[in-house]
Amino acid sequence: MTERDTSTRTDRLAAVMKERELDCLLVTHMVNVSYLTGFTGTNGACIITADERLFLTDFRYVEQAADQVQGFDRLTIGHDMAGDLAKRLTGRTGFEDAHVSVRQQAKLADQAPDGVDLVAAGDPVEDLRQVKDAGELRRIRAAAQLATAALEGVLENGLAGRTERAVALELEQRMRESGAQDPSFPSIVAAGAHGALPHAEPREEAIEAGRLVVIDWGARLDGYCSDCTRTVASGEIDDEARTVYELVRSAQAAGLAAVRAGAQSRAVDAQARGPIEEAGHGERFGHSLGHGVGIEVHEEPRLSPRAEHDVALVAGNVVSVEPGVYLPGRLGVRIEDLVAVTEDGADVFTSFPKELVTV
Repeated sequence: MTERDTSTRTDRLAAVMKERELDCLLVTHMVNVSYLTGFTGTNGACIITADERLFLTDFRYVEQAADQVQGFDRLTIGHDMAGDLAKRLTGRTGFEDAHVSVRQQAKLADQAPDGVDLVAAGDPVEDLRQVKDAGELRRIRAAAQLATAALEGVLENGLAGRTERAVALELEQRMRESGAQDPSFPSIVAAGAHGALPHAEPREEAIEAGRLVVIDWGARLDGYCSDCTRTVASGEIDDEARTVYELVRSAQAAGLAAVRAGAQSRAVDAQARGPIEEAGHGERFGHSLGHGVGIEVHEEPRLSPRAEHDVALVAGNVVSVEPGVYLPGRLGVRIEDLVAVTEDGADVFTSFPKELVTV
């Protein structure tokens, strides 16, 4: 991350602060600190005002911060972090109420100078993070490409007879060997009836031939995540499994076709949910169509049927599109692409085929 990246982000944040009539903003959630500064350590905070951009960390990270953090005045804090932060607050100060505990807020209020008014600021940095810049899009695309190549390598060794856990471990090892920092999340490999659990954990059980196998995986590369799901077959499958697979594939295509700047997130969800409901499986698609992906694997915006999540998509959003049908005791199918929202539609980052692959 360059100084220009962080400067642009803090400039945008300062504009948001002005709109919300904040004199000062305290950022303590480490994901947001990293987004604003480029710092990858585990302890730090930012204080932003109209005239100052302060980054504070403890003695363990002084050299790391000197190397990574540009465009901020760097300060070293002592053992009383709340006190060191509080004494630098000024005026109407916003804090990240989703990440600051009641106890932490009380300590800040108790030690802040006279005249400081602590106010809940909501999620101003998360709001900025929803729209990715060109550099972020490149990083996410690269993570998706790395993850796809890893799965292709795994499938060359087949599935039938191998345990779910062995497949998941090989997949994660291949991603790391290709340069990933780590998986975006614990990989899911779930065969047959086990695939009916949307968040199944890989088991020490051999994958039988002739089963659908749900594989949900992602790589974190250069600080950014990918997320993809494919359902593949470990040999010839029966008619029911093939019918459900094709239903989910057509629903996923409908969802992708609805993604574009200006589309309402609930409407995109409805486009994919409709075919599944019409086929009589509406109750077996119990999760949202998708979610934002970036520094974290689950971010805003959400492609959800719930009214409180309904927003207009904008160019630069990166979202997953992942309908699924889960038939308890029988099978599960999920197909997921990671896409960037554009003015004209969806730029799909995932290149692995969606026609049923049999290995």
